[in-house]
Amino acid sequence: MIEKANANAKQVYATSNGFPYSHHPYGAQYARPDGPLLLQDVHLVESIAHFDRERIPERVVHAKGGGCRIEFELTDSLSDITFAAPYQTPGYKCPGVIRCSTVGGESGTPDTARDPRGFSFKFYTDWGVHDWVFNNTPVFFIRDANKFPHFIHTQKRDPRSHLGQSVDTAMYWDYLTQNIESIHQITYMFGDRGTPASWTEMSAYSGHTFKFINKHNELTYAQIHVLADRGFSTLSDDEAAKLAGANPDHHQTLLFQALQRGEHPTYTCYVQTMTPQQAEDFRYSVNDLTKIWPHKQFPLRKFAKITLTENVDNYFEEIEQIAFSPSNTCIPGIEPSNDSVLQSRLFSYPDTQRHRLGANFHQLPVNSPRNMCPASAGGCPFLMGNFQRDGPAALYNQGAYPNYISTYHDQKVQFKDLTSDAMSHAKFTGPVLHADELANIKAQEDKRKKHEEIINAKINEYYSVTGVSPLDLEQPRALYENVYDDAAKRAFVNNVAGHASRISVPEIKERVTQYFGLLNLDLGAQLASALQIPWKPLTFEEYVSSISPAAAY
Repeated sequence: MIEKANANAKQVYATSNGFPYSHHPYGAQYARPDGPLLLQDVHLVESIAHFDRERIPERVVHAKGGGCRIEFELTDSLSDITFAAPYQTPGYKCPGVIRCSTVGGESGTPDTARDPRGFSFKFYTDWGVHDWVFNNTPVFFIRDANKFPHFIHTQKRDPRSHLGQSVDTAMYWDYLTQNIESIHQITYMFGDRGTPASWTEMSAYSGHTFKFINKHNELTYAQIHVLADRGFSTLSDDEAAKLAGANPDHHQTLLFQALQRGEHPTYTCYVQTMTPQQAEDFRYSVNDLTKIWPHKQFPLRKFAKITLTENVDNYFEEIEQIAFSPSNTCIPGIEPSNDSVLQSRLFSYPDTQRHRLGANFHQLPVNSPRNMCPASAGGCPFLMGNFQRDGPAALYNQGAYPNYISTYHDQKVQFKDLTSDAMSHAKFTGPVLHADELANIKAQEDKRKKHEEIINAKINEYYSVTGVSPLDLEQPRALYENVYDDAAKRAFVNNVAGHASRISVPEIKERVTQYFGLLNLDLGAQLASALQIPWKPLTFEEYVSSISPAAAY
């Protein structure tokens, strides 16, 4: 974590090689009083050359955002379900940084736009960097990894006109209405939750299922919820639009000013758990990102507190350069589930950071583990002894340590057992195992394989030629019909109609009404009326046959 700068330090204006510059920063060397400039003016050349390189690629998604520093505190042990080190001892605290963001918009777009919010946490634990890369809704638009680039493309600018959704929403709705599993997220997003009032009054959800493993190698499925202690306040569509015009940085302004006033908003962290047997009996697949786990059936269990502590000293250093990844969620004791989207994010997130920040992005102070910085090592943060070397900005290249497993250097490759029971993870201590250990591991793997076959079959049941099922409509229908009151339903219709009214292709506009008609016939009819088009309802089977199977699967 980047330490706070010394506010009392006196700086001397200097060139980048450290020598003080003896003239005014505006000064330049000329061949004669009226010019031209001299190439030997290294100060001028350096200034312009660096200016030309000040920008890095913005994030492909989540470009618009802001954040601050935080403190994590474990209030209740999770040692019964995971041996992950940060979740063992109540009272354990560590610093961190959060970043909140919209998903589809560019860096200059309003942060009050209707969109899910990314809500990510980076914890600088005593054992290494640990990330949570969450959203402010418990579900997502898709459950198939390869659909993600297509989905995001439809939220960007049209490749021909270069116009965005403020002008034409045809691409956006064309995609959604071809992929019915998106309707659960859309039902959340076009309610008031799609326009939160403040990041400090907004909750976060893992969405994905993770596998928690305890010291006995027992599996528990888990999802994490981070609920704002101030509650979840929202904006109406009109309020969000007015704020977008008045201040596109409204949410960042609220957060920055609250921390400057000395406020410290808090969040309480909960885990939802499911045993393997419960997962086998569950109506839906635990690997389906478009479904929730009902709280009555799987109650929340409190385990931690997060406090927003202070603003960062430099936005670019600590917010723009911060690099989150679900791969950092999967520390020893926490494994990824077979969720297709999660599996792809394990690669995609570090890969985009390598593109955006460089191969050694993890060496940037905001991304480096604080436990690897002992004073005796001169502050070098990379003492883990891996074999990653070289590349741009290799600030800590591990000195003379061999870059392969060597037999003649003074090198010892060490393995650390993070459980209290060394035998429970003996398979990680070396390549040679005793016969009884091999038999135990094989029995565990056989049991796990049978379980995985049941779990994987559940999501396969959703798939026909089109890749969807009436099961995809059950939870969003319950949300609309049973959770939304009459006022919320009216707002939902207005929100969808306002957005869909900008569709330039008539058949897509008609399909939007039929898409929501699958959820509730009266809802579809209301939208048709609001969009001033004929209401032509379709059954589920008729709707599915009307869209391209290739596009939907």
